[in-house]
Amino acid sequence: MGFNGFSGEALKFLLENKFNNSKDWFDSHKALYKQYVYNPFVQLIEELTPTMLEIDSQFITVPSKLISRVRRDTRFSKDKTLYRDNAWLVFLRDKSQMSTSPCFWFEIGQNGSSYGLGYYCAKTSSMANMREMILNNHPKFQSALKCYESQSTFTIGGEMYKRSKYPDRPENLRTWLDRKNIYFECVQKDFKLAFSKELPEVLKKDFKILKPIYEFLCAVESYSQ
Repeated sequence: MGFNGFSGEALKFLLENKFNNSKDWFDSHKALYKQYVYNPFVQLIEELTPTMLEIDSQFITVPSKLISRVRRDTRFSKDKTLYRDNAWLVFLRDKSQMSTSPCFWFEIGQNGSSYGLGYYCAKTSSMANMREMILNNHPKFQSALKCYESQSTFTIGGEMYKRSKYPDRPENLRTWLDRKNIYFECVQKDFKLAFSKELPEVLKKDFKILKPIYEFLCAVESYSQ
């Protein structure tokens, strides 16, 4: 069965699961989770996989490894809520490095959806490598910059330093140089796209746009000064 879009039932389940905050409740409603949340993500991943392997043949494509866990890790959090009210998928090379590796994502939550490319929390060393490549006018960065500036779907994001470290550089470079983390995101503030069977085709097209930026971020990870 192909992907036909997410539904209001998926959002309803995620919200009720978080509200009930109970393993017993989740276990007794697990079939609903599979039907409305997990299975649509599996179908979406299956439709995206050929395109994602064109972008990077090293991507993991096993759905169970790419879909977010329904239960939160509360070991190091003051918030002990057991379950989240959103869900997402990621495409990346190494799941053990998920938080610090460049990845593509799609997420659906109670306020809409988002998709894009970037780091969840880039390593300090990665951002230092990125700045060095930018300052050295590396060809991979030039391709990434051209890619970003020639499209209007994605917006650059990530926490910035309060004071620019490179005040003499052009503004379009400072928006990369002055970040502690970096990602490129398209935010949908409604559910029109997420509920549509056209979602896979939109993601395929837009993820391919980001390929030069992804290749730059991969080069950042292997860069040595």
